[in-house]
Amino acid sequence: MSAAELRTLLEAVREAIAIPYAATVGDAQERARVLTNRAMYAEIVLGPVLDHGEDPGWSADYLRARLAEHPTTGYQHWDTASTRAGQQTGGAS
Repeated sequence: MSAAELRTLLEAVREAIAIPYAATVGDAQERARVLTNRAMYAEIVLGPVLDHGEDPGWSADYLRARLAEHPTTGYQHWDTASTRAGQQTGGAS
């Protein structure tokens, strides 16, 4: 298990959990659902790597495939909403 392989896995885990914040309280529920699913898959791949020395490269690929099934869509992102608000008012975001 090389440092590069572990870094690849850690980057995939970060992709799983570092998702955009919700724009509204109503969007927060959907964001929480998406984040819960993505965090579950991150936990699933970390266990075998840490406990049994499984291949972190394969685990990163598997995690990214699951993340593609659970994209950060279905809720309005805070950064998108604030950019739109700034454009509508003519101000900077």
